[in-house]
Amino acid sequence: MVSARNGAPPPGKLKVFLGSAPGVGKTYRMLDEAHRRLGRGQDVVVGYVECHRRPRTEELLAGIEIVPRAEREYRGGSFTEMDVDAVIARRPEVAVVDELAHTNIPGGRNAKRWQDVEELLAAGIDVLAAVNVQHLESLNDVVQKITGVPQRETVPDEVVRRADQIELVDMAPEGLRRRMAHGNVYAAEKVDAALSNYFRVGNLTALRELALLWLAGRVDEGLQRYRAEHEISKVWETRERVVVALTGGPEGETLIRRAARIADRAGSGALLAVHVARSDGLADADQAALAAQRHLVESLGGSYHSVVGDDVPTALLDFARASNATQLVLGTSRRGAVRRALTAGRGIGETTIELSGDIDVHMVTHERSGRGRLPVLSGGLHPVSRRITGLASGLVLPLLLTAVLCLMRGSLNMTSDTLLYLGAVVGVALLGGIVSALLASLTASLLLNYYFIPPIHRFTIAEPNNVLALLVFAVVGTVVATVVDTGARFSRRAARAAAEAETLSALAGSVLRGDEAVPALLDRLRETFGMQHVALVRGGAESAVSASEGAPGETAATAVEELTVDGDTTLVLRGRPLPAADRRVLTAFTDHVAVALERDRLAEAAAAIEPVRAADRLRSALLAAVSHDLRTPLAVALASVSSLRSHDVDFTRQDRDELLGTAQGALLKLNRLVDNLLDMSRLQAGALTLQIQPTGLADVLTAALDSLPDEHAPVRRAGLGEVPAVLADPPLLERVLANLTTNALRHGGGRSVTVAASALGDRVEVRVVDRGPGLPPEDRERIFQPFQRQGDHDNTTGVGLGLALSRGLAEAMGGALVPEDTPGGGLTMVLSLRAADAVPDPISSARNETAVP
Repeated sequence: MVSARNGAPPPGKLKVFLGSAPGVGKTYRMLDEAHRRLGRGQDVVVGYVECHRRPRTEELLAGIEIVPRAEREYRGGSFTEMDVDAVIARRPEVAVVDELAHTNIPGGRNAKRWQDVEELLAAGIDVLAAVNVQHLESLNDVVQKITGVPQRETVPDEVVRRADQIELVDMAPEGLRRRMAHGNVYAAEKVDAALSNYFRVGNLTALRELALLWLAGRVDEGLQRYRAEHEISKVWETRERVVVALTGGPEGETLIRRAARIADRAGSGALLAVHVARSDGLADADQAALAAQRHLVESLGGSYHSVVGDDVPTALLDFARASNATQLVLGTSRRGAVRRALTAGRGIGETTIELSGDIDVHMVTHERSGRGRLPVLSGGLHPVSRRITGLASGLVLPLLLTAVLCLMRGSLNMTSDTLLYLGAVVGVALLGGIVSALLASLTASLLLNYYFIPPIHRFTIAEPNNVLALLVFAVVGTVVATVVDTGARFSRRAARAAAEAETLSALAGSVLRGDEAVPALLDRLRETFGMQHVALVRGGAESAVSASEGAPGETAATAVEELTVDGDTTLVLRGRPLPAADRRVLTAFTDHVAVALERDRLAEAAAAIEPVRAADRLRSALLAAVSHDLRTPLAVALASVSSLRSHDVDFTRQDRDELLGTAQGALLKLNRLVDNLLDMSRLQAGALTLQIQPTGLADVLTAALDSLPDEHAPVRRAGLGEVPAVLADPPLLERVLANLTTNALRHGGGRSVTVAASALGDRVEVRVVDRGPGLPPEDRERIFQPFQRQGDHDNTTGVGLGLALSRGLAEAMGGALVPEDTPGGGLTMVLSLRAADAVPDPISSARNETAVP
């Protein structure tokens, strides 16, 4: 950004008028805004506005100063563009610039008009600009799928998102179609074709929804920025955002689909899935299941996130509040009744509900609810809070039991008292481990001696049997606690080994299937070990990175691990220090990364070889086809000339003319074949020279038909003299029309062929219609490949360069060639070219305001 403190003016402000479709009136609204600012006393000029001959829009230009445009010569024609230097020299307060996605005529500083606008903003000039939603880069392919029209002129989304203001100019589809029917958008002769193609109600409704959703996303970004700048953690329910918590368990798909339904019912609700990875070694989640659940979330239009945190409820709620989530979906606990009874504290769901505040929490039941296994608890492996609880229980639980037994004195004998104390020791062992159990055993022994072994209330024992009972009690308590602790340790090791085996199995399977790219492998590595940052460094630069979204910054406890993958590649992990037990699996990850890199190198090598193989296949097809198409006309011409040179037959003048005509026709066919081969080679080499100029279709078609053999079915013409001239290279356009007509005559079943032309927007469409058998949809792209013929599957019927060459020449001239079904049967080739009377674009035919059907 330009700083006024450095002597330069502060940057100007950009206001974009975003049209939901062509013709909704964004240029009109932009000029109306310009008049409003003029009325406020601001200095406003027009840098570039295209009215497209719309009278009401042209009327609004009156009263606003127009900066003269810059003239540029291009391919023999003279065109005008916005004069950026003149606008900056004029130094207005506000400049009006239309068609933000426009591609400039070569010769200026900038290739695109949005780059011109950035220069104006940098010079401190406010800009009013306009663009249609179909020209946003992120929506380009979506719009093409909906409307069938490619939008070759685009503007990066970020350019529009950076605007200080975005105003949506919208209109109901029915209202826009009425505007078109009244002639307020296109000329009368173009209305019918536009209404039946691009401007169908379904297309306009889809474009309108795209515009609203895109703008809603931009508004949402602004809201998130505002919340972050003002440190607002409270949830604002401006839009429903549903967060679903995933553990990698089998219930994940059920939770995702339930959350997706909740988001769908909210209209434009967003779906976010989050997995909390613990930072205490290998994650206990099923990584393969998490990968499948991630795919499911993304297929439903949601986003997947992974955060690191030891306190799962806190991590979940921190993520939800940072995302301004309104609803949180959790699965009910898989713990059974016994496990819940033995586990100290509340579960994750209960804790999350208590801490959720203004976030709604949905507890979703599933088929695995309450069917978890009974855990074996271990003191040495529990968190600090549980160890403290275990030690406290070792003191408190025997005291409580003593109080109860004292109240029941006389109803139980010595054996029962001893067994109850032993049960308390076992319970403490399960809760806190061996240390807590030993403390409980010692406490219980002293209490049993003092309160229940005669003499009572004295630490002495009168009978030898009671001494033996007390010793057995202490030994049994100690042995039970040791067995429980040892079992828990072995269980933990077994679980860890199972987790390692499952992780390694998933990695091996992914490498064998070839479905894990290096970035995805690094992402899995980061999630498995709970690291903050994992990078693959090659030659000193990071070639692939996986970073945790919610990871804290580096602290004194942050460790950096480096492992060599191959000669010049290093795997770098940044995060918690890794224990030695994790090294085996980490080494396996490193080996898999090396295999993935090697596979990528082999794929690159195979890709480099593929052009050579394609050229070889092309050469073989060429030889197979040319051997037929060259031999046939040569044989005909040779036979005719040989007959004429023969002295054995006395030919009449009519016979001689017929033989000469046959030889001439064969040589003309041979000449066309050689020309096609040469032009195709120039196209593939990018060495074809074009002379684009205004060209009349009627004259070119006449020349094309004159080059065809005389013996062919009639060719009907329609509308060729009623359309404007097109921008084309006349000889090449003649070749295209000749090839298309020849193809239609060859496959038209001997019936007449129609060549018709019509104007649509700034384009002219030429339709070559035959009434033959037509072509299945699956073969329509194949016929445009070199050395393929319509209805030919083995390249034995000829070279088949006509359609491939025609499409290549059409695209080189800025046009397009596509096949369509002929109503009633047959095939129609549609050649679309730019009209010469429209302001042309040197690269693309798609204009901002005149998106054509």
